[in-house]
Amino acid sequence: MASVNPFNLSDSEEEAERRPNETVDTERTPSDGAPGPPPGNPFSPPADAEPPTLLLSSNRTSPSGEGISVSVAATSAMAGSAETRVSVDVIAAQLIRDQYILTALEFHTELLEAGRELPRLRDYFSNPGNFERQSGTPPAKDQVLGPGGPLSEYAPGVSHVARGWYCARRNRAGSISTLDSLDFARYSDDGNRESDERVAVLEFELRKAKETIQALRANLTQAAESEVPSQERKNFKSSPEIQEPIRPLEKRALNFLVNEYLLKNEYKLSSITFSDENDDQDFELWDDVGLNIPKPPDLLQLYRNCGTPLPSPRDTVDVSVETFGAPTLELSLLNNEKQSLAEQIKKLKLSPAFLQALLSFCRMCSDSRLGAEVSRIADSEESVMLMLGRCLPHIVPNVLLAKREELIPLILCTACLHPEPKERDQLLHILFNLIKRPDDEQRQMILTGCVAFARHVGPTRVEAELLPQCWEQINHKYPERRLLVAESCGALAPYLPKEIRSSLVLSMLQQMLAEDKADMVREAVVKSLGIIMGYIDDSDKYSQGFELMLLSLSDPSERVVSAVHQVFIPAFAAWTTELGTLQTALIPSLLARIEKLLMQGEHGLDEHKLHVFLSALQSLIPPLFAVVLQNAPFTSRAILHGDIPAIEVTRFPRPASPLQDVATIIGSREMLSALLLLYDHQLEHEGTTGWESLLWVVNQLLPQLIEIVGRINVTSSTCVHEFSRFFWRFCRTFGKIFTNTKVKPQFQEILRLSEENVDVSAGNDILTKATVPIYATGVLTCYNQEEDRKLLVGFLEDVMTTLSLSHAPLDSLKASFVELGANPVYHELLLTVLWYGVVHTSALVRCTAARMFELVLRGMSEALVDRRAAPALITLCSGPEFSVRISTIPAFGTIMETVTQKELLERVKMQLASFLEDPQYQDQHSLHMEIIRTFGRVGPNAEPRFRDEFVLPHLHKLALGNNSQAVESKRIDIATQLFEAYSALSCCFISEEVMVNHFLPGLRCLRADMEQLSPEHEVILSSMIKECEIKVENRGMADAQGSMSIASSLVGEDAKTKFLSKMGQLTTSGAMLANVFQRKK
Repeated sequence: MASVNPFNLSDSEEEAERRPNETVDTERTPSDGAPGPPPGNPFSPPADAEPPTLLLSSNRTSPSGEGISVSVAATSAMAGSAETRVSVDVIAAQLIRDQYILTALEFHTELLEAGRELPRLRDYFSNPGNFERQSGTPPAKDQVLGPGGPLSEYAPGVSHVARGWYCARRNRAGSISTLDSLDFARYSDDGNRESDERVAVLEFELRKAKETIQALRANLTQAAESEVPSQERKNFKSSPEIQEPIRPLEKRALNFLVNEYLLKNEYKLSSITFSDENDDQDFELWDDVGLNIPKPPDLLQLYRNCGTPLPSPRDTVDVSVETFGAPTLELSLLNNEKQSLAEQIKKLKLSPAFLQALLSFCRMCSDSRLGAEVSRIADSEESVMLMLGRCLPHIVPNVLLAKREELIPLILCTACLHPEPKERDQLLHILFNLIKRPDDEQRQMILTGCVAFARHVGPTRVEAELLPQCWEQINHKYPERRLLVAESCGALAPYLPKEIRSSLVLSMLQQMLAEDKADMVREAVVKSLGIIMGYIDDSDKYSQGFELMLLSLSDPSERVVSAVHQVFIPAFAAWTTELGTLQTALIPSLLARIEKLLMQGEHGLDEHKLHVFLSALQSLIPPLFAVVLQNAPFTSRAILHGDIPAIEVTRFPRPASPLQDVATIIGSREMLSALLLLYDHQLEHEGTTGWESLLWVVNQLLPQLIEIVGRINVTSSTCVHEFSRFFWRFCRTFGKIFTNTKVKPQFQEILRLSEENVDVSAGNDILTKATVPIYATGVLTCYNQEEDRKLLVGFLEDVMTTLSLSHAPLDSLKASFVELGANPVYHELLLTVLWYGVVHTSALVRCTAARMFELVLRGMSEALVDRRAAPALITLCSGPEFSVRISTIPAFGTIMETVTQKELLERVKMQLASFLEDPQYQDQHSLHMEIIRTFGRVGPNAEPRFRDEFVLPHLHKLALGNNSQAVESKRIDIATQLFEAYSALSCCFISEEVMVNHFLPGLRCLRADMEQLSPEHEVILSSMIKECEIKVENRGMADAQGSMSIASSLVGEDAKTKFLSKMGQLTTSGAMLANVFQRKK
């Protein structure tokens, strides 16, 4: 039978192509006739000499069975070039290539003794793998090692090496197949080895001999089992449908390949189970399969080459079986050698007692806990976990607090893998108590570890092991620890059983939200509640979630309320969308609460609660729009591929958080862009037929909102602002086409601009309600193109005209101007509206325009005031109607209060002076009332020079003139306004000169009026005058200060308190003073 030689596939042809000058003719036989050596070759023999033999006699054949003469091969190797001497490396390469291993080995030995080590030979004989693949039937051992054997003539120098190669060919164990392990002392400097080196070598050889014996026995057993009777083989060949039973060798080879596949593809648990079920096989070493069995390709390669015939392992098995006769003799020889080596080791070793006594001089401690741990090295994964579980509780307290987070990975790994539940609980307790007051970064590390733990162990252990740690610290005294608990509940939500999420965890968070006093803890609770709502699937918890939303929205902390809008409400809305209750339950519930609040608040609206409900409703606009898009008739036609335009940056209002971004709710910006194109096309061309979600918005939500708007108090700037912002976000979210075709028509149907709609007696007073400012500021300002601005200007002009001609209250118009005036963008637009009123033919409209100037001048740039506002006011003053002129006084006062430009102030001062000094205004009681009211309002904030030189002197004149007023009602009105004005100005810094010349004389004139009209006010005025006089007398002290404050000049805190308390009681309103005067009469 031909031997299977894995080295038959020589690379001599490839090397011949690479090195043409070193080509060795390995195919030429003696019968071909070798050419003579070229002249000049140092290896050429004399002409009459016999053909030399190189290294071995010519009758020795190659192990490969090719029958090539060694001398011929060597001669052919030296015939590579006519001019160049054949190198030693070429000879070595040819010997190895043609499997003249013994010759190459002896060649290597002689080169070493000559001090010329050849790398090729060194690398070849240092690699055990070169010998493990050898096959074929080697000669009997006595033929090789005995007298006359081919190795005997090289004794003693080669005997150890030859034995190593011979044993390597027989047992493939690689135990003595390298020069480094065989001849340990041969190349030492002194030629002698120490006793410990000899012991190490002998022990190594003994161990390898035992392994060889064990392997030989196992393979002999397999060979015996693998024999199939010849009759059965014939049956299998004659009947192909009958499958031949698997042989033990085939089974072991397949087991090895399967286990290798599992490990390579990360099926580690399956590999462990497979190894346990085949505990009689070593999957770490291929040689355990059988002797001389070359390792086939892996399973993947076999699968890919399934159509290509592979060499059958039967040939290999047959070859190995034939060699099992010789290992019987080898087994006995190895046993004898093992016994001999064991006896030599015994002779070289010291007695155990002596060694023990000798080691006692090394000082070691194994009695303590730490000593026991140190002396007991863990030898498996489980023992490592047990050791860490014992040691970590002692390590943690001794680590600096600032560095304890470095222990988190160790604690978590141990808690994950430790077999004892009690120890795991202790480790997790250490984790949650690792740091006394963990900061943000430390809490993040702990939370990251908890999530990793939860992923690894699963929901059951998270519930049993992690949640109790959170529950224990829910009332911890440090807020940082409670914060960790709140954040843990949210982070662990995805890894908890769904029943626990909706029961225990929800209850824990609800308790913390209601009871915890720390804002940061309640903020984290709200965020965790949002996460819980994102994973909850129990529809019965809807009402509990709704109450939690309202409770958290009513929290006094702004950061908590912000977290509600950013996290909780979007998550709760997403859940209600899944349940299908966003439009049927959540939004209607909020609207019902707003309506109930308006009904209860006829005598005083709770604006905070209104803000809570309306802000929640505003946060639901993005999910509502997403529901409309996702349930539209065109949703199935949305195409993501192709040229989809990007969404404009200003298309949607800026979301409070990513969870309120419509693109996030829909899934992607590409999908949203595709849906928006279809949405606009549907609204503009196809209508809303069959679009139930949008029809609900148009036919139910919008009418109910407009009705609610009409019921709020128009004088409440807070309510107007809240609803204005709501409608602005609503219209911007649903788009311009929706606003123009669905929202504006419904408002315009109600706000019919005619005098009939302002007839309060007939109930048609819609133009006086909050519907006007909310429509103007919330709907008409959504888009800022030219046509939109024209529509807003026209609406305000019509409202101003209608209200003025109808003598209706101007509160709705004022609310519109206040809301729009807060944004400088609309200042030019408002001035355009007011100029329309300035040039109107009706004095009523001009009066309204004059009063509106006071509202828009605050915050307006001085350039715009100088260029447009002041000329318009002066134009109004030039008209014939006194009512129009009087209406401009508050606006002039606002300019004096807010403007610093001197030229403009002088122009305003001149206009006011003409009102006070022109004889035509001398008997204008309403004008004097308006001027005194304006001086009291703007005096404390006006420029000091204007106050000292203009305001106080004219107040003095008015107070003096009021003493001679014959009409008592007018005298009461002026006195009331003067008292309020002086009360406001008493807190200002007034120079001593003005104090003596104007302030004190004015107070005395006012006191003269109050003596007859209101003795209570006369007492306060007397106190004020007395304190001013004391300060004037002490002018030396006053000179150092330069000026003094009347409010701060009162002697002693008691006097100041008494004065201010009386002032507060009597200066509440002019109406109160008028009532006092009526009682006096």
